[in-house]
Amino acid sequence: QVQLVESGGGLVQAGGSLRLSCAASGHTFSTYTMGWFRQAPGKEREFVAAIRSLGATYYADSVKGRFTISRDNAKNTVYLQMNSLKPEDTAVYYCAAGYYSASYSKPSAYNYWGQGTQVTVSS
Repeated sequence: QVQLVESGGGLVQAGGSLRLSCAASGHTFSTYTMGWFRQAPGKEREFVAAIRSLGATYYADSVKGRFTISRDNAKNTVYLQMNSLKPEDTAVYYCAAGYYSASYSKPSAYNYWGQGTQVTVSS
């Protein structure tokens, strides 16, 4: 069992930056693919970024070049650095952990989820 706790959300003006953190419990963090998803009101949960156990990264087209996912296996933590934020980035952001799957962009590929953290970008 893995427990995930996100932090770092908040209110920021357009063009600003935030860094989200997701702390994981358990001794096998380094073996999981970690993902960030987001969900805006009235919309489906959508893929943002993922990082494999060996460090390969993947991004949604909408955040490529602005967001960076990273992990620190010694701290059991995954990060999402978000720069040049836009109002359309406003959503609840969720951290997820899963075993290896080719479908890293699909919520069904992940086994564990955090409770989410709100990110609001004002124009």
